[in-house]
Amino acid sequence: MTGSGSPAAESDSADFILLLARALHRFGYPSHSLEETLSVASQRLGIEAQFFATPTAIFAGFGALPAQRSFLIRTEPGEVNLEKLSQLVEITRGVLGGGVSPAEGSRRVHSILVQKPRYGPALTVLAYAVAAAGGSRFLGGGLREIAASAGIGLLVGSLAIAARRSPRAVGRIFEPAAAFLASLLAAGIAARVMPLSVFNVTLASLLVLLPGLTLTVAFTELASRHLVSGTSRFSGAVMMFLAIGIGVAIGTQAAARLFGHAPHAMIQALPAWTLLPALLLGPVAFAVQLKADPRDIPWILLAGWTAFLGGRAGAFLLGPGLGVFVGALSLGLASNLYTRLRGRPASVTLVPGLILLVPGSVGFQSVQSLLGEEVLPGVGTAIRVMVMGAALAAGLLVADIGLPPRKVA
Repeated sequence: MTGSGSPAAESDSADFILLLARALHRFGYPSHSLEETLSVASQRLGIEAQFFATPTAIFAGFGALPAQRSFLIRTEPGEVNLEKLSQLVEITRGVLGGGVSPAEGSRRVHSILVQKPRYGPALTVLAYAVAAAGGSRFLGGGLREIAASAGIGLLVGSLAIAARRSPRAVGRIFEPAAAFLASLLAAGIAARVMPLSVFNVTLASLLVLLPGLTLTVAFTELASRHLVSGTSRFSGAVMMFLAIGIGVAIGTQAAARLFGHAPHAMIQALPAWTLLPALLLGPVAFAVQLKADPRDIPWILLAGWTAFLGGRAGAFLLGPGLGVFVGALSLGLASNLYTRLRGRPASVTLVPGLILLVPGSVGFQSVQSLLGEEVLPGVGTAIRVMVMGAALAAGLLVADIGLPPRKVA
């Protein structure tokens, strides 16, 4: 489809592209993918345009350089919403295919922006608990660790709901506050209720908050030559790790003063078959937290299993540091096949699957070591995070070359 050339048609097309840019950015579209999608959409609508996207702003210029009109859209990274991303992709294809006018496309995009979340607070809080319990099992926790993680996950989920309702107050301190709460309760339970691994429970309760996914996207953007966006996103991930680490450190010290030091406890290992419930329930919980369409949950389960098995196979073949390359490659190929078969964005299965692979837990260990003045172990672990992040990005890039995903436009 090409623009009619009339000022009204070009204005409608430009309005649609600007609104689409804001919506895609708000619901978790990476900057490099956003620029590519907007550029292709502009060409298909017959508009000359250039775009520059960062995690906090989008610049758009329409027309030839001597008479170019420039726009700045100031944005803030929002929560990933996989269902709304799929709806936006569907609208975009309708507009570019000619079945929907740009003006009608803008109205539909606006209706998505004001649409209420599919999952209510109760189900969201439950998803945090299930994800924490599953994370504890993935990290080798026993029954005590799983139970404690689920209980703390409920409280972290409740805090997440409060942060969503009050983004300017609770939202700004959500991650460090959740880290403080998780470490305080984990250490308190270990000191006064039952012996357990404080590290396992704390990490599992915070697993979905760790910015490992952000770190992976940053490496992917840097590898794609989107240096400003990649550097900005990488800096944001580092600061988030530090905020969570400081929250954990304060919570641990407060627990020691209130409850005394928790005794060291050995984890009572569970049989291997107990990973199966975690592999069934964990991806479903991630799907709820990422607001996926219920119709996509079976595909998200398959992607999660692919990522987990690929990561295990890669660890066996290449070692734990580089093994995530095989996991990311397997997940990327599966997600690209999904988008070719279903016509939906690859991120629907890619993002939940990456949670099982991203080096968030290793980054958490690095920050904890540095805060405990264990400089050499902390630096060594930080380097390991860098290697794992680069391996993840490489796996996804190779998957895109081996089986290119279906483009939005």
